[in-house]
Amino acid sequence: MALMFQPIRKYASFSGRARRLEYWLWQLFLAAVVSALYLWILTALGGLPPMSGDPAADQAAFNAALAGSPVAALPLFALLGFSLFVFLPSIAVSVRRLHDSNKSGWWILLGLTGIGSLVLLIFYLLDGTRGPNRFGPDPKGRVAPTG
Repeated sequence: MALMFQPIRKYASFSGRARRLEYWLWQLFLAAVVSALYLWILTALGGLPPMSGDPAADQAAFNAALAGSPVAALPLFALLGFSLFVFLPSIAVSVRRLHDSNKSGWWILLGLTGIGSLVLLIFYLLDGTRGPNRFGPDPKGRVAPTG
């Protein structure tokens, strides 16, 4: 559980390494909080407006419901505040996760492309380098393989 909040303790630290568990627990935390905030918004709106099947019309109906409900402003601002608060720690833990597999943090820019996001997902899923690498000691405490 302590690893889940490690990115907040290392708020904007882009140096070092982050193990898979730290990265994925952080993602779980983000998903849980954002889901709860969206649920709060939907509760404040009284549920979703009826869907017509036309995505543009459905989006317009949702935006109109959101604009017409001052009660939904508080959870909306909470979502905005939370997003701003976790922006730097999210990038930092992603960079440290790349460092764990001995890759530069600049690889994170691949996420700006469609296929690059899939490549990053694979990097985040793979185990890190055993033993120390150029970004620091192994966060799992393993020693480098001999041979």
